[in-house]
Amino acid sequence: MLKFLTIITYIMFISSAELSTQTAKIDFEEFDLANGLHVILHKDNTNPIVSVDIWYHVGAKDEDPGRTGFAHLFEHMMFQGSGNVKKTEHFNYIQNAGGTLNGTTNQDRTNYFETAPSNQLELLLWLESDRMSTLQVTQENFDNQREVVKEEKRQRYDNVPYGSRWGEMMKRLFKGQTYEWIPIGSMEDLNSADLNYAQEFYRKYYSPDNAVLVISGDIEYDNARKLAGKYFGDLKPASTVKRKYPELIFNQGEVKDVIYDNVQLPAVYIGYKIPGTTNKDIQELEMLSMIMGDGRSSRLYRDIVYDKKTAKSAGSFIWDNEVGGMFIVTATAFKNTNADSLLEDITRIVDSFGKEPVTDKELEKVKNSVENDYINNMQTIMGKADALASFWTFHKNTGLINTMVDEYLSITKEDILKEKKKYLTSDNRVVITYLPKNGKEN
Repeated sequence: MLKFLTIITYIMFISSAELSTQTAKIDFEEFDLANGLHVILHKDNTNPIVSVDIWYHVGAKDEDPGRTGFAHLFEHMMFQGSGNVKKTEHFNYIQNAGGTLNGTTNQDRTNYFETAPSNQLELLLWLESDRMSTLQVTQENFDNQREVVKEEKRQRYDNVPYGSRWGEMMKRLFKGQTYEWIPIGSMEDLNSADLNYAQEFYRKYYSPDNAVLVISGDIEYDNARKLAGKYFGDLKPASTVKRKYPELIFNQGEVKDVIYDNVQLPAVYIGYKIPGTTNKDIQELEMLSMIMGDGRSSRLYRDIVYDKKTAKSAGSFIWDNEVGGMFIVTATAFKNTNADSLLEDITRIVDSFGKEPVTDKELEKVKNSVENDYINNMQTIMGKADALASFWTFHKNTGLINTMVDEYLSITKEDILKEKKKYLTSDNRVVITYLPKNGKEN
């Protein structure tokens, strides 16, 4: 979970004792508006800037089969103009005010965020409330952004080496279950998408009762509370009944596939099915992935990259989603490496966790890393805003921002090994091997 929150930078290594003295509690206030919008306020008057971060609890898992890609398409649509803001003017307003903005989509949520000088807070709230209530879901905007998303798919997934790997992994690992596709969707579904469905998608999910609003930075609580009510209090809830997601089925038998693609080097991708974000096992699994394949001192890297020299890179990480996720192990081989032998080596390393205990040094290293990640996340008001939104959206417990690290630090070596035995078994995994097209046998 903490890796999920990381803003992808690292601070220099310092000891656990030094870190603990720097971990300050994050102060916040939270409340609900009458329309169901959950509001979280965090005051940090260190610098005269403020961030507004709004999360809608809708992602790729909420799409219907044959309608994939809509959550991500709407991330684009939300910048195409609303009742009082013309097309592209959302960007202009923020940038002219000296701010930055963006949006992201994943399997479970879509978020939009801006950071600007703190005297621009009302502008940020007005812009977000206007597009929450009056987005222009027109045929012109829909067609235009559909083409933008299709081009993004070509550039980021279809025409890059190994670009299909996560889509191929998910449709096998979660076949017939939640998370069977990735947020970009399929080209077929994007081509067949229609405006009526888009308008209904907006009505169902882009409403105050399906969102959390975080205001973080140079604010005063009373004023921020009043402004949240001023700009969002009169918006109507959708009262959408969210679908029930079926429980994941584990240990369905090993699936192996070979994909011949436009790649130069063989690569192996292994995905083990794991539970959802709120499951306590996720913390132990994340620490296991760090010991196994996070960095050049990890077991995986030392074995097949340094010692055996059968791979040029290797690693492992968890992809934790709300309902269920993946424990990923990857390795990119050299041109003459036998992919089957590489898979055997990876499996041997994974299985070694049932035979070779986690060392004190390994455990200390990952706990230091967890604290490093936490402190690094909390260095920016946007990092704190994202963490607050995440803990509310998925856990309904915003206070975890101040206790989650302690939960990680209480984990023992025995806890970590227990999760390996529970989830990292051959009958609970998908193995995809990528091989160069020119090596395909006729």
